[in-house]
Amino acid sequence: MTLGRTIRDAREAARMSIAALSEATSIRIGLLTEMEANNFKHCGGDTYARGHLRNIAVLIGLEPQILIDLYNDQHAAESQRIQDSLIDNNVMQVPREKKSLSWKVPAVASILILGVIGVVQIVISNQESTPTTTPTISASASPLVSSTPSATPTTSVVAAPSTAAMHGPVSLVVSAPRGNSYIDIIVDGKDVEKGSIFQGETKSYKGSTAISVYFSNPAGLDVTYNGKLLAPLGGQNEEVRRTFR
Repeated sequence: MTLGRTIRDAREAARMSIAALSEATSIRIGLLTEMEANNFKHCGGDTYARGHLRNIAVLIGLEPQILIDLYNDQHAAESQRIQDSLIDNNVMQVPREKKSLSWKVPAVASILILGVIGVVQIVISNQESTPTTTPTISASASPLVSSTPSATPTTSVVAAPSTAAMHGPVSLVVSAPRGNSYIDIIVDGKDVEKGSIFQGETKSYKGSTAISVYFSNPAGLDVTYNGKLLAPLGGQNEEVRRTFR
């Protein structure tokens, strides 16, 4: 997502007109319109552009560093000069070497494929012959649960589910107890929510197959997936995209 699109979506989510934003920041409406069109040529340089972005972020509910990082990646003069220099020196181009195909290559590939098939068959055979008494959880980050009862009740927190999980009805609750975040929610392939979630707010979503999310500040959010509170999906001001099925 471009920096200009991020500014416009957050402003609209905050229900603020571009005229109101211009009056609050003392930035010309024409310049704000160019910035939302992802054009920062008339900001007066990187220093002035970053100053404008800090003032705008406070009013539209975003962390200033999110806009600064997007500006540095997409528009900063220093970043552009480095990228142009790398292109001029062919650093960003992957060298290609012409190689002649030897009969040894397909022979070795065939041996490797046969070896992999054999290992898979052995693993499947061992799994079928070994009885299991407890269901397995297909999540590498799932916490271990002690078999000894505790006197103090604890809240169960599970890791974020893999995108390869079984399809079925999906419910997702997103709350912001620790700060604001920009969110983009897609339910069953349809974009249903795009904008800011402010500290103290809670939003719920239900889908029949999948819910995809984008968070700009996952550290400030709690996510409950099918009734289970998940571990934090990321750190402060990180950008995270996940799909829950």
